[in-house]
Amino acid sequence: GRIWSVAFSPDSTVLASRSKDKTIKLWNTNNYQCLQTLKGHTDEVWSIVFSPKQLKLASSSNDKTVRIWNLETKERLILKQHTQQVQSVAFNFDGTKLASGSEDKTIRIWDINNGKCEQILEGHTGRVWSVAFHPHNLTLVSSSDDHTIRVWDINNGKCLNILKGHSGRIWSVAFSPSGNKLASGSGDETVKIWNTTTWDLLKSLYENNHRVRCVAFSPDES
Repeated sequence: GRIWSVAFSPDSTVLASRSKDKTIKLWNTNNYQCLQTLKGHTDEVWSIVFSPKQLKLASSSNDKTVRIWNLETKERLILKQHTQQVQSVAFNFDGTKLASGSEDKTIRIWDINNGKCEQILEGHTGRVWSVAFHPHNLTLVSSSDDHTIRVWDINNGKCLNILKGHSGRIWSVAFSPSGNKLASGSGDETVKIWNTTTWDLLKSLYENNHRVRCVAFSPDES
């Protein structure tokens, strides 16, 4: 099947890929041999991400579940509270929390040890396409079909800010390594860069006739 997403382990020795056949494959980055195939999702897998601290992988799917795979013990947790397909998952900086964004317009925060939902963040009026944690604290951002980005404080579950400026669905959000900037990519054919202290718009980058489905910063943030 088609490859839709890839993720490197923190030590870069393992590459995970998801495809349309409902599985996740793990590859040795030295020789690119397949180490393992993770099976369990009953529909297409959307998003995969490694924990920054532990040998765990999280995945989200059209089957309305999030799964946390322990790659050492082979155990897995199945998180089932979303009512529609789950587009995106993200670990926080120390790997203790997992966020998921769904077509059901909510973001859920999970305890990765027992799989329990700790918080439900509501406010978006459209599908949540992307979630991203700040690299150094418990600030979370989410992007949506509703053309907005929401900024959340996971300490109390409150929405701190709503960023407006895109004129189309926002497919992807990503923090810079320092956490000082946020990038967003949209169906309006722009990438926008935001100051994460003031949440002011710093600049807009324009694509010509191309929707921007994914954004990422270089390590030096250039």
